[in-house]
Amino acid sequence: MNKLSKDSTLRQPIGEDAAGQRIDNYLMRRLKGVPKSHIYRILRSGEVRVNSRRIGPDYRLQPGDELRIPPIRVAQPVERPSVAAAAGFRPAVLFEDEALLVIDKPAGLAVHGGSGVSFGVIEALRQTRPGHSFLELVHRIDRETSGVLMLAKKRSALVELHRQMQAGEVSKHYFTLVKGLWKERKRVVDLPLEKKVRASGERKVNVGPAGDSAVTIFRLERRVGPYSLLDAELKTGRTHQIRVHLSHLGFPILGDDKYGDFTLNKALAKQGLKRMFLHSAKIGIRHPLGGGKLLFEAPLPPELRGFIEASLKPERHDSQV
Repeated sequence: MNKLSKDSTLRQPIGEDAAGQRIDNYLMRRLKGVPKSHIYRILRSGEVRVNSRRIGPDYRLQPGDELRIPPIRVAQPVERPSVAAAAGFRPAVLFEDEALLVIDKPAGLAVHGGSGVSFGVIEALRQTRPGHSFLELVHRIDRETSGVLMLAKKRSALVELHRQMQAGEVSKHYFTLVKGLWKERKRVVDLPLEKKVRASGERKVNVGPAGDSAVTIFRLERRVGPYSLLDAELKTGRTHQIRVHLSHLGFPILGDDKYGDFTLNKALAKQGLKRMFLHSAKIGIRHPLGGGKLLFEAPLPPELRGFIEASLKPERHDSQV
């Protein structure tokens, strides 16, 4: 059982990194180990004060606010091996400045802990970069997807990038290898997606008329034997959007263990493809502070390049006969 210690009353001014954040979310991050129910109780009872006044859980902090947090029994962290060491996580940094950190995420690592995953990219980076007072995911990509992942180092940068995403000003391109021979050079797919949560807690998405609007633009990059390499441009950011759109159209992504061709996946694993062939290749934004255009690119990882090369060998041999 975790040991508990008495924390003293805390008074602190709110800086830029917390400005605009809801007080309940701020406290959940600040008071690790304290149950959500207790945080809401001290908010309702008025024990948490901002500028000596009672506030509700939806209050948004402002620069210069003075926050008072009462003494709270906080669970002491249990010593454990370094998150980064346990994961063997050494991210390739694609870009970094005072506002942004952009990395090339490897496949097989979740972007954050939860749902049976003890840790993810964000936990690993926070542990290896303790000097950063603010570090948050700008967006998410699936655990088995590799490639460009953006994190904000300032709250103002996070808010601006979320605005750009909601306004459709961010370009996102993925490379994916699918079963079958794709015919069109360019195809706009506009199919609504419904998200359902099973009794086990598993999320499953399918095309359905009651779903949210989801638009993907697919472009054929090249044929790879009996497969097709596609550039998938996201115009909306729904859960599993690319995977579900392609599966619904009859072109499942190779190695997709949720929406793919399971028999084919077993055969592919024996051929060396032991992951989903989906890679976040390019993201274009405007710098959240300076406004200049930025394009982040991550090359296909070796295991995906190797599979393409191996799949093309018979094709090259036939052309020489």
